[in-house]
Amino acid sequence: MTTIQISVNLQEELSKRKLFDRETYEEVIWDILEDTMELSDETKRNIEQSRLEIKQGKVHSLADVRKELGL
Repeated sequence: MTTIQISVNLQEELSKRKLFDRETYEEVIWDILEDTMELSDETKRNIEQSRLEIKQGKVHSLADVRKELGL
């Protein structure tokens, strides 16, 4: 673990981005970094496969699934 110094202004901004009170600043920073990271090649392939399946009609709405399961 390493300690870093940040300004009060940055601390206030990080606090605003917390999803819940007990979330750590590290978790907030990771969430911010994740938004800027490049998707892996595997993730890109999975997204493309999903898009293809949607175009081919290989999807079911939640309403259809509920109806089929009798829910």
